[in-house]
Amino acid sequence: MADTDPWTMLLRAPRARDAFLLRVVMGGPWSLLVADEAPLTVMGQLQGNAWFAVEGGEPTLLHPGDVVLVRAPVHYRVASDPSVQPSMTIGPDQSCTGADGRELADALAQGVRTWGNDPAGADRLIVGTYRSDTQASRLLLGALPPALVVPAAAPELIGLLNRELAADADAGVLDRLLDLVLIDAVRTARAQLTSGAGGPVGVALRAIHSAPAQPWTVGSLAARAGVSRSALAARFRHEVGDTPSAYLTHWRLALAADLLLDTDATLDSIAARVGYGSPFSLSAAFSRRFGVSPRAFRTRGQAEGRGADLAG
Repeated sequence: MADTDPWTMLLRAPRARDAFLLRVVMGGPWSLLVADEAPLTVMGQLQGNAWFAVEGGEPTLLHPGDVVLVRAPVHYRVASDPSVQPSMTIGPDQSCTGADGRELADALAQGVRTWGNDPAGADRLIVGTYRSDTQASRLLLGALPPALVVPAAAPELIGLLNRELAADADAGVLDRLLDLVLIDAVRTARAQLTSGAGGPVGVALRAIHSAPAQPWTVGSLAARAGVSRSALAARFRHEVGDTPSAYLTHWRLALAADLLLDTDATLDSIAARVGYGSPFSLSAAFSRRFGVSPRAFRTRGQAEGRGADLAG
C-alpha cells in the first residue's frame, strides 16, 4: 500500500528552476503590501524583526530563523510595526510601486540581489518565489494552508542562502538552497502540526490526519477537543492559518492525489478513503484544487513518471 502521509510527499516535491531570490534590507518605520500572485513564496527572517499578516488577518512577529510560506492568491503585509501603513506595493513580476504610483524597483536596488530602503537597515529578510506551480508541485500547494508561519525553521540554511546571495552564486546553487529552506520549513511544520501540536488545535489536527474519511465538522472537532466551535475556529485560524474545514479539504485532496499517483485504486475507492461520498464529488473538488480531473492527473503521472510530475 502507498504511504498516504502527505508530509512525506511534500518533502520530496519542490524543485525550483531559476527562482526569484532577493535579500530585503529595511530601516526605520516601513511596511510592504505584497500582491505578486506568486504560486509559492518562501520568506525567511535573517536579522531584526518584522510583522507578518495576511490581508484581514492578525499580525505575527517574526524572529531571525523564522520562515513564512505563502501561496497564491494570498496578499499579505510585512512591516516594522503593524500600525505602519504600506508605503510600497509589490505586484506581479516583482514590480514595486509607491503610494503615488511611481515605480520604485530600480530606485531601491542596493547591489547584488539586494533591495530595500536602507542598505544599513536593521531588519533583513530573504524572499524567494517559485515562478510556476509545477516547480513547487501542485500537490504541495494543495496541502499547505494559504499562509504558514514556521518558527525557528531554518536559521542555518537562511544564513547560508544569504551568504550565497551576497556572492551572487550560480542560479542552480541558489535554487537548491531555496528548496532546502522550504523542505526544512515543511519538516518543522510537520512536527508542529502533528505530534508536536498541543491544545485543542493539536487534538483537531491529529483527528483529521488519523481519520480523514470521517465526516468531520467544526462542531465534531470542537467536541473532540473539548472547546466551543467558535473557540476552535479562532485558535485554528491563528495557529494554522486556515479554517478547520478548509484544512480538512486540503488534506483530503493531497491524499487523493498521492493515491492516484501511487496506486491503481479506483476513484470510488479513493473517494471513500479520503472522505468523499462519491467519485463525482471528489472529482469536482479535485478539479477545482488542481485544475485537472483525477483521471487526467493520473494519466499524466503515468506518462511522465511520478518524479517528473513533482519536479515540474
